[in-house]
Parts: sequence; C-alpha cells; structure tokens
Amino acid sequence: MVRLEKKATRLYVLDTNVLIHDPMALYHFDEHDVVIPMTVLEELDKHKNGIRDIARTARQVSRTLSDLTQHATFDDIQRGIPIPRANGHSGRLRFLCYDDLKPLDNLEASPDNRLLAETCRLRAERPDASVILISKDINLRVKAAALKVPVEDYLSDRAFDDSEAMIEGAQVYADTDQRGTSLWESLNVEVSVERVEHHTFYQLKGNIPREWHVGMLVADSENGAEFEAIVREIAPSSARLQLLTNYRQHDGVWGVHAHDSRQNFTLNLLMDSDIDLVTIAGNAGTGKTFMALAAAFQQTLDAKLFERVVFTRAPIPMGEDIGFLPGTEEEKMSPWMGAFHDNMDNLLRNEEGESSWDSGATRQLIGSRVQIRAPSFMRGRTLNDTFLIIDEAQNFTPKQLKALISRAGRNTKIVCLGNVGQIDTPYLTANTCGMAAVVERFRDWPHAGHITLKSVERSRLALAAEELL
Repeated sequence: MVRLEKKATRLYVLDTNVLIHDPMALYHFDEHDVVIPMTVLEELDKHKNGIRDIARTARQVSRTLSDLTQHATFDDIQRGIPIPRANGHSGRLRFLCYDDLKPLDNLEASPDNRLLAETCRLRAERPDASVILISKDINLRVKAAALKVPVEDYLSDRAFDDSEAMIEGAQVYADTDQRGTSLWESLNVEVSVERVEHHTFYQLKGNIPREWHVGMLVADSENGAEFEAIVREIAPSSARLQLLTNYRQHDGVWGVHAHDSRQNFTLNLLMDSDIDLVTIAGNAGTGKTFMALAAAFQQTLDAKLFERVVFTRAPIPMGEDIGFLPGTEEEKMSPWMGAFHDNMDNLLRNEEGESSWDSGATRQLIGSRVQIRAPSFMRGRTLNDTFLIIDEAQNFTPKQLKALISRAGRNTKIVCLGNVGQIDTPYLTANTCGMAAVVERFRDWPHAGHITLKSVERSRLALAAEELL
C-alpha cells in the first residue's frame, strides 16, 4: 500500500471498521493525532441499533467519544481534544466536518468515497503533517493506493507480527543432523532429579534456552521419544521440568492412545488438574476434537472430576448460509456439531468396528452429561464443575473468546481448539483472531498450556486435494 516518509506531525484518519474492530483504537497511536471524519460518525450512528456485536461495539465507541468530549468546549474541539494514553503520551482527537466537500472525480457518492475525499482535503490543508488513512477494508486500501493516498492497515490488534508465527508450544531436539546431537548435549546445564508424589522432576541450572516458556513440551524426538517433559518453572539460569505420563500404550485416555510426542503432550495437558486452560492448534485430522472429547469423558463420566461437558463453537458457515433453523438451542446447533458427532461415533466404536453412538440408551446416558450450547447465549453465565470445549476458536474475535473464557467458575477447565489457517470470519487473520490472542497472552501463565499438532491421519484423497486444488 502507499506509504510515505512520515513527518514529525502525523494525522491518522480512522475508518469505521477500525473502530468497530477495536473500540480502543483511539488510544493506540502513541503521541500522534487521531482524526474521525463525519462520515465515520454517521456510519457509527447507523450501526448502533440492535443487539448484535457490531451494534454493541458501535455504542461502546460512541460512549468513548462522548466521555472525551463531554467537558470540552467548542474551541477545544477545534484545537483537538487531548487523548490520555497508557504509555504517557497524549495525542489529540480531531473531527472532520466539511460543508463544501467536493466528491472525487468519476466516483459515485458512497461512504468509502466520501472518506477518501475527506482524507484528500485534509492532506491538502495540512502540508506540514503526514496524513495517513487507517482501514481494515482491503478494497478501500486499494482505492486509496490508486488515488495516491497514504494508507495502512490497523496493526495494533495483532497478537504477533507477520514476521513471527504462533508459538508451537514444543521444543523437540530430534537427532536429525549428522552429528547426532541429543537433548542433553544441546543444553549446557547441570541436571538433578527428584521424585515427588509419584512424579519425576528435573531441576536444570545453567544456560536455559530463551525460547522456552512455562507450559511447553521439551522432548528428544517427535515420535519415539525417550524424554518428554513439561516446563513447570523457568528463570534465566534455571528451569524445572516434570516428566510426562506415557499415554501411548497401556495408560490410554478413554481408549485413546497417543501416536507421537505432541499427541502425548496434548493428553497430558488435558488430564492435568493444574492446567485450567488448554489451547490446541493443528490442521484437520490431527486429533484435536477426538482427544479433547476423550479426556472430557474420562474425567466426567469415569473420574467424576466434572459434572458436565459443554461443547460450543462459532456458527460461521463455510459457504452460503442456509437461513434460520427450527427447534431448541441444541437442535439449532446440531448442523454445526458434525465434528462432535463424527468423533463420538469413533470414540464409541468397538474392536468389531461397530459404534454404539446410534443407540438411544447411549445417547441418553452421555447426553445427560453433555450440553451443546450456542456461544451467543453464554454471556452472563458462570460455569462451575464444567469441562468446556470451544471448537473452531480461530473464528472468534479476541473479545468474543474473552467473553467465553471469563465464564469459568469453580473447578472448570477450558479447551480451545482451532486452526488459524482456516478462518471464515471477515477481518480476522492468523495473527488477529481470538485463538492467536489467547495463545500469546497466556504463554507464561503457569496454569495454561499450548501445543500445535503436526501428525495428520488422513486419507490419500484428502491429502491429494490439499496439494492439487
């Protein structure tokens, strides 16, 4: 997009979608000024009615603008209203209102085109400043670039930069090089081992790798690992690791066994009572939902650690919407629960290949402990003694996922499943979606764990489709 050499004074013109996407965007431009055109105020006014998230956000933005302007005089508004910011800087809020605004040549009258005209007029009036349009709308940014208007995307909502990637939650020291360097040869540390209440801990002292963080997997191989541990405590010169339980063979979870180190780590996170929040990323077929459901039923039906399992997901269609659905809340959510029913069918399949999921008695038994809920109706609830599974978490915004996770009450475990490579929600990307925000914010919290699964068990046709289509 069109950029320029930025001058000391910068005026950032915000599009409506920036404020809708992040109502606190006004406070994220350091010491620079923020400009709100009249076109944006009119669009906010149109969006404020209703009970949808976009209406709530529009009202929140309006309240923020009202708080900033309620004690300002007309002269203050003309000079710019100071915006206090957390970093100590204080930019100014300005409004654009032109009585004689001329439309751009050969462009129809639309909000986007009026916004471009207002930006061009401001740029002509302020040659001493860098006037930059900020928008989440790709088409508007392309039009601005064609008109040689400096334009940028809104970047302050990103959990990490484009040059980075979401953490994998694992550090695997595989013997892939010719030197055959092992885990302990790679680390310059002193190791002591202790046994505490049937658990084995490794205390490391020395140069701890900078990429390590609390709640991550450390292993010496992807598949046939001899050492697999979770980082419990970490400091610049010390770390405390706990050996994982081996769920590959005899110690399965509700009949489910791990096939590699990452899946074994996943089952350990799901079964660990000290871990309250688990985030599992990975492509389709890596076993995210399968393992989460197995751990949920193991701890709910067998161990009685939880009273119920709540399963929810973002009802975002992949293609055209099919319209309104009849029935109760669970019946309306049924079309979105294909992953749940498919995995239940596999979990309840015996050695002869027969599944009892179609049995009425089985569905009644499990259904008494399983609730399928729409995320739209979760606001205001407090979930106690609950194993909450949030599927397709990448389709939630950070605000929506925060609302769901904050429902956690006494003795509640939350599992977020998702693939940031498959996002169907407009304006969300791999580094701005709720899944990325949760993983990044909770990476150093001792009661959270994240893993990115890589092993894929898929048919030849599915693999060929991804490669050829």
